[in-house]
Amino acid sequence: AFNRTVAKDNSLAVGFFQRGFVHLQLEMYEEALSDYHTAFSHLRENPFIDYKQLGLRHILYAWEVLYSMAAVQCRLQQWQEARATLEKAVVWRPEGRTAVLDMALEKVQNCLVLEPMQVPLGEFFRPRKKEVEQLDSKDFLGKPKVISSIIPNDEYFGFEPLRLQKQGFYEHSADALR
Repeated sequence: AFNRTVAKDNSLAVGFFQRGFVHLQLEMYEEALSDYHTAFSHLRENPFIDYKQLGLRHILYAWEVLYSMAAVQCRLQQWQEARATLEKAVVWRPEGRTAVLDMALEKVQNCLVLEPMQVPLGEFFRPRKKEVEQLDSKDFLGKPKVISSIIPNDEYFGFEPLRLQKQGFYEHSADALR
């Protein structure tokens, strides 16, 4: 399901984040690491992406993606890379609240495996009802027509390219003069 999701929207950072978690659970560590790298790059140097407007009550933070990336690196026995990734996550953590990351750095120092972050269980994409009701296309403009023309004898209503001028066509008719 995550493969189909990211195939339809390959910029959906939370899709790569969740698929990375699934790959990690399946012990597909290289794929998980790749998905976390992709999720972080799709954050486009933003500290977070709020998915509430799309129907997922979750905010994906850059530091969470980096923390999960470090968790995969721990499982791959890449302790130096995990430490560097966590130090990068400290920079992305808002307002200096780094207690979780400080504990994680201590665990990595002692070569203990980290548990990755994930979207809370039971959270699903649920678009708002009014957005789903408006999926049918609506014609708000109607059929276009010319209401007035600078050409006195012009009976055409619609749009077309410029026409060649005919002699006498652009002169006022006798009825128009009355």
